[in-house]
Amino acid sequence: MKIRHGLIIALGVFLLNSCREAGRENGQAGLTRLDEISADRWVALSQKKIFFGHKSVGANIIQGLEEIMARKPDLLLNIRETIDPADFSGPVFAHSSIGRNKAPLSKIEAFRDIMESGVGRAADIAFFKFCFVDFDHETDIESIFKSYVALVGELRNRFPRLKVVTFTVPLLSRPVGIKTSLKKLLGRLPWYEEENVKRNLFNDMLRARFQGSLFDLAAVESRLSDTKKATFRVDGKDYELLNRALTDDGGHLNATGRRLVAIELLRTLSSL
Repeated sequence: MKIRHGLIIALGVFLLNSCREAGRENGQAGLTRLDEISADRWVALSQKKIFFGHKSVGANIIQGLEEIMARKPDLLLNIRETIDPADFSGPVFAHSSIGRNKAPLSKIEAFRDIMESGVGRAADIAFFKFCFVDFDHETDIESIFKSYVALVGELRNRFPRLKVVTFTVPLLSRPVGIKTSLKKLLGRLPWYEEENVKRNLFNDMLRARFQGSLFDLAAVESRLSDTKKATFRVDGKDYELLNRALTDDGGHLNATGRRLVAIELLRTLSSL
């Protein structure tokens, strides 16, 4: 029994170290992608007025941006936590917490209110992200999608020079930790897969509608390599998962994850 227990622990340590190594390789590939961006595009990006509405995963991304800036002296973003239109008189990467978790419509309304307060007229680029906790097995994704599409249409009509960028919804990894895995095995996490399916379906709707103005956060989070993704299968179909190497708790981004996502966000913004 002790030998079997030891083998299980050893296998777990091996898999964890393999994930970490894959994460480091993924992160290094991301840094190489930054070198593809020309100096003049960095300068152009640093002159933009940007607003980002978010919650905790967004805070991870902001931290990742700050860490990337420390490595890239030619990347000069004025990152500030603010929703004051007066702070958009010059270049800024403004960000703020918006809405309430588990209430996605509150985030749509909060973003609308911030844009209408004067930020929409002053900013060049604006976006917000939903959280993984905003989608559970009972979520009416069609209703949320309809409200989001209406919001984007309103903002584009009212602020024609504003570029509204759409984020796909962040994902969860497979259950993390022995206790969580046992709960799933015993049926005490009955909606785990259903909730991830909901996130995937909503993301597919966003991808189809906003192809030209999309930051595909979920695609970055699920990336194992340039050709492979972390997935799970339900009823014969594959759905994306958060790459285990990019998280320590199954949902939020660790150091590797936040830097990788920050890099891909910078690549997207620099191409607008």
